[in-house]
Amino acid sequence: MKIYQLFLLALACLFCGSCKKYLDVKSNSTQVFVKSSEDCQKLLDNYNVMNSIYPSDGELSSGDTYLTDGSYNSRSAGLTIEDRAFYTWQAQAIHNLSNFQWSFIYFKIYQANVVLETLKDLSDIPDPRIVDQLRGAALFYRAFTLWQLAQLYAPPYSEADADLQPGIPTRVESDINEVLVRGTVRQTYDRIIQDLNEASELLPESVPIVSRPSKTAALAMLARVYLSMENYEQAQSNANAALQLKSDLIDYNTISTISNTPFPRFNSEVIFHATMLNTPALVPGVGSGSSSVLKIVPDLAVQYEANDLRRSIFLKSVGGSSTVFTFSGNYEPAFNGTNFIGLAVDELYLIRAECYARSGNTTSALADLNTLLRKRWKTESYTNKTAASADEALASILMERRKELLLRGLRWSDLRRLNQDPRFAVTLKRTVLGVEYTLPPNDLRYTLLIPSEVINQSSHLQNKR
Repeated sequence: MKIYQLFLLALACLFCGSCKKYLDVKSNSTQVFVKSSEDCQKLLDNYNVMNSIYPSDGELSSGDTYLTDGSYNSRSAGLTIEDRAFYTWQAQAIHNLSNFQWSFIYFKIYQANVVLETLKDLSDIPDPRIVDQLRGAALFYRAFTLWQLAQLYAPPYSEADADLQPGIPTRVESDINEVLVRGTVRQTYDRIIQDLNEASELLPESVPIVSRPSKTAALAMLARVYLSMENYEQAQSNANAALQLKSDLIDYNTISTISNTPFPRFNSEVIFHATMLNTPALVPGVGSGSSSVLKIVPDLAVQYEANDLRRSIFLKSVGGSSTVFTFSGNYEPAFNGTNFIGLAVDELYLIRAECYARSGNTTSALADLNTLLRKRWKTESYTNKTAASADEALASILMERRKELLLRGLRWSDLRRLNQDPRFAVTLKRTVLGVEYTLPPNDLRYTLLIPSEVINQSSHLQNKR
């Protein structure tokens, strides 16, 4: 595809003040290839660009998985120097621009902006709903992508200092010569919310295939975004609106407990399908040698009770061990690091349950939690969860959230917000080759360093250390 090939050459320029010295291309050079609504749809339907290769550094750093010393050192495991640095929370851990964690993510935003600009010039479309749906989809992709970036490269959202902390560049034009500033955290989230709100008004409630955005997806994403901002009232409202449109839950009694890929792509719970970058340190394996990479940390594995079907569906024994497990609960049918990070109904129940608990509505919080868990346990073995208080219900919901959404790319974002509450703050620990590494709550390392090329070629300030 000519557009793709051309702008892979210009990725470095997408984040800098000017790229003329790197590539002499007119700002609208791509749009000569994009002239119709069909062209716009093809850009947005490019699954390999718009639905895959989302950042994995947050998941690698989140502490729910670990590597043996053999895997950490193994050449066959394929870990890079950068992977090892992020895994041990090194203060100067950083990717170069050629790594997809930053560059390819902004390429998705570029594609969305090309569509938005092209739609402004189309005048021969008889049905305005076509333009509305394409615009809504492009806005959704831009917001979905910006949020992923903000969880890594902007400080956690805090209402107290959102106007003071640096956000991320929120590119809203395809012009690669546009001079960008980072703006603030509030400006970053305002853009995300504005895009999603407009998308929710333009998109249809359902779509033929869930690799395309829908109104339900926009509402679900709003719930996720507001949760990360600790705006629990809005998170609950949007989760509720999304669940009114789609509330399907899979009965795990119908799912294989022995398959390494038990869930089909686009299963009935999925609202919007997307996957993360396949990173060597997140590749599961069931062998006993160094090629068996990702393991689930023991303190999490033991939380799955005997009659909880997720114990056998999500966790597979490594080398026949009864205490060492890898992950097989991917909503993408792949037994590798290409993990599902899209939107699904189970996440919405957990968001709404948490918000109910935080507002003191214990009954509704437990009703949502039990609705979910009844579909996760062996038939006739489940007893409804109870709680003596809203706080007790909240603690239970947060643990179930960690168990249910394992390796969905959400734990890092959860840690960033939950660490601001002493009740739920944790210090992450990993021991590698006899050395213990730690990441305390609210550490500056919860905001990753921006690639050096971006800093050197622009006026952006690097994140603090």
